[in-house]
Amino acid sequence: MSRGSGRGSSRSSDLSDGGDQLKAVFVLLVGLSGGLVALQSDAPLPVIGAAILGGIVAGGALLWYLIWITTD
Repeated sequence: MSRGSGRGSSRSSDLSDGGDQLKAVFVLLVGLSGGLVALQSDAPLPVIGAAILGGIVAGGALLWYLIWITTD
């Protein structure tokens, strides 16, 4: 059984889906790293949440910049 059977998708859309997943993982990794730093410094729960949220925003901005400088 092939990976794409039953979905009717092409190889290019599979690559696009993988790229989108990689982008999401990148943003979440940056966000969670901010939360882990706050957790290690014994910050209160609202501060940890704010660090995660701020990290996700920063990760999104970093991803946008990386896409912007690498595309024509």
